[in-house]
Amino acid sequence: MTPPHGFDSAQLHLVPSHRTEEGALHLEVHGFLDFDSSEDFLTAVTGHLTDTPGLRSLHLDCSGLAGIDSMGLAMLLMLHRRTTAAQVTLLLEARPPALDRMLTITGAMDHLVLRDSGETGGHAEPPRMAYRHTSEDGAPLEHPGRQPRPTVPDSRT
Repeated sequence: MTPPHGFDSAQLHLVPSHRTEEGALHLEVHGFLDFDSSEDFLTAVTGHLTDTPGLRSLHLDCSGLAGIDSMGLAMLLMLHRRTTAAQVTLLLEARPPALDRMLTITGAMDHLVLRDSGETGGHAEPPRMAYRHTSEDGAPLEHPGRQPRPTVPDSRT
């Protein structure tokens, strides 16, 4: 099998998978997606997008991903923009706990992981937490940005 588009990073390896489907490309990610490897990663995967006619879905098997930093996350978001522009669905499969944690903490989970798609991620998606504005005593505010009205008559009025 030929190496994907001259991608030869010492820290990250992108390997075409043996899985084949019509209109789908499967790539395995191995190593660290970080500052040193992220630009090469994006270039290599983008090369696959442009060189694969009729591509409808790009499956990245992340089970071999040893780590990711903020630059790696930025490149995944950029890849998502490029796949969306090309009308290709990006699927992050077999996500390790560190990747799920990064996606959850940064709020990128909603952008990069499809909901109700029978995803093949390694872990269940955590429930979403809603942010609620509260007063100083912890009671929810009906209208954020407005001060609650006093419930007893104020002597100043």
